[in-house]
Amino acid sequence: MTDTKNAPAMSSSRCVSIGIDIGSTAAKAAVIEEGTLRATAVVPTGYNSIDAAKRLASDLYERGYDVDGADARVVATGYGRISVPFAEKTVTEITCHGRGAAFLFGDDATVVDIGGQDTKVIRLAHGKVSKFVMNDKCSAGTGKFLEIMANRLGVTLREMSDLARRGEPTPISSMCTVFAESEVITLVGRGVAREDIACGVIDSVVAKVVPLVSQVGGSDFVLTGGLCEESYVVERLSDALRAPIRTSPQARFAGAIGAALSAL
Repeated sequence: MTDTKNAPAMSSSRCVSIGIDIGSTAAKAAVIEEGTLRATAVVPTGYNSIDAAKRLASDLYERGYDVDGADARVVATGYGRISVPFAEKTVTEITCHGRGAAFLFGDDATVVDIGGQDTKVIRLAHGKVSKFVMNDKCSAGTGKFLEIMANRLGVTLREMSDLARRGEPTPISSMCTVFAESEVITLVGRGVAREDIACGVIDSVVAKVVPLVSQVGGSDFVLTGGLCEESYVVERLSDALRAPIRTSPQARFAGAIGAALSAL
C-alpha cells in the first residue's frame, strides 16, 4: 500500500470513490468525486496483479488521491480484482462495465468491450444490465490476439491499424489464437503483403464480435476497452454492424469508472 505519512491532506467533508480494474493486459483506475470523473490512470498489468494495483495507487497518490485515506472508498473489478489489497469490496466485470458505459454514454445502449482476455457485449436498459454474452477465452477475437499478431508482423498495434487501412482482407479463419498465429506465419512465408495480413487480422476480430452482438441485440452501439482509440477498428466494426458506434478515449476506463460508481 502507499505510504500515508506524507499523504495530501483531505477535508473531512471530502469523499472520493476510486475504481480499480485489473485486466489481463492493462490495469486501470478511475476517481469520481462529487459525481464527476476527476482522474484516470493506466499501467501494464505485467505478471503480478498486486504490483499493478500498487503502481496505480502510487500514481493516484502523486495526484492527491490516497487509496488508504479515511475518505476514500475503493472497489475493484476485472479478472485480477481479488488481488487489490486496499479494495473494500469487489464487483463483477459485467456490472462495472455496464455502469461505466452508462455513465459515459447514457442509460440505453449495447456495449461492446474488446478486452485483452475476452470480449463482452452488454445490453443496457435504463442504466441496468439486461443481457450480456462473452466469447470463449480461447477465441481469437480479443485485444490480446491483435497484440500478438502485431508483434508477429513487427509493428505496434497502431501501426498495424494504419497498415490494415491500406490493405485488402486476407481470410484468417482459426478460432484459436495459436492456430491463427500459425496462419499468419504461413501468410508471411508466402510473401503476402503486411497490409493485407493486417487487414485480415482486424477483420477476423470484427467477424467474431458480430455474432456476439446479434445474441444481445440493440442498435445504439458503444465501444469500450483498449481498442476505443483505434479508429480503423471502430470503422470496420461499424461497417460490419451497419450502424454507427460511439466511443471516446475515456471508454477504455469504463470498468474502473463503473467500479468507482459502485463505491459511492
